[in-house]
Amino acid sequence: MKALVLTAPNKAAVYDVAAPAAATGEAIIDVARAGICGTDVELYTSEMQYLHDGNASYPLRPGHEWMGVVSAVGDGVDPAWIGRRVTGDTMLGCGVCSRCVSSRHHVCEFRTELGIRGGRAGALAQQVAIPVRALFALPDSVDDAAGAMVEPGGNAFRSVEAAALEPGDRVLVLGPGTIGLLVGLFARAKGAEVHLMGRSAHSLEFARTLGFDGVWTEAELPDLPWDAVIDCSNAPQLPARAIELVEPAKRVVYVGLAGSPSLIDTRALALKDVTAVGILGASAGLAGTIDAYANGTVDPRPLIAATVSLEELPDVLAGDDPAGAGPGPKIHVAIAAPAAEQGDPE
Repeated sequence: MKALVLTAPNKAAVYDVAAPAAATGEAIIDVARAGICGTDVELYTSEMQYLHDGNASYPLRPGHEWMGVVSAVGDGVDPAWIGRRVTGDTMLGCGVCSRCVSSRHHVCEFRTELGIRGGRAGALAQQVAIPVRALFALPDSVDDAAGAMVEPGGNAFRSVEAAALEPGDRVLVLGPGTIGLLVGLFARAKGAEVHLMGRSAHSLEFARTLGFDGVWTEAELPDLPWDAVIDCSNAPQLPARAIELVEPAKRVVYVGLAGSPSLIDTRALALKDVTAVGILGASAGLAGTIDAYANGTVDPRPLIAATVSLEELPDVLAGDDPAGAGPGPKIHVAIAAPAAEQGDPE
């Protein structure tokens, strides 16, 4: 089968590699659609922290935002999975430690992360092997494009849940990238008044097309009471700014990660009686995201700027804009299933 392989910093190509075989408890997915995440770009450039602390190494096969069709299953898996459209969890815990058995597999010390951590081959390939316990079936009302947006949506869903928003609350989202925009959409679905703050004129212009209550640069940001501030940016100064902006006794949520340490003054946190929540991964938000997409409460598809082939992907990672790309922040990859092996003619 064909798969994208990162072989060194800023080196990527599509290679013919061995197709995966389903181990006990696993399914093989024919990947139909996958998304490119900021993490994939950081793995390409070698900025991703896992490459520096031993949790990832080259060569690696990225891809963790995906959907596809189950084409084979291993021992112990119900064959009824075959033919089903699915997506799945990125965080794959060991399944037996105290964190895993208490529904905290996403922080399992021994976890692998699909296409990111521990050598687990990712979904920017024609096929991927996934433990069946990590699969989520997609209803027909969630098309392939939306299906490949479930993983980023799960991060946004969890972030909004962590903000504990009530209808009529005013929330400020920092960073109008994919996660920030999805956070805004999920917060609006909760009945909140949604404002976004960013820097890039291009991203702010696109955010305005989604009909949020306010889209601002930091210099333009109005002096309003914010019931929650959700930091979806990679700016190291914004975690501290979030605490400055939020109303006392309210919440800040951190889902964005900077490339350098982000420092906050815990005196400000305590003296304002602010609750701060960190979000790692989409795991607990995947089912809720699928439901929101299925019933039309949230539609992630306007965020997709272009859909490219697997062969075009190395140029996209290198910074080339796909021809005809729209203004959204997300690039998708359409992946054809591998050709079935042909037997000898009778």
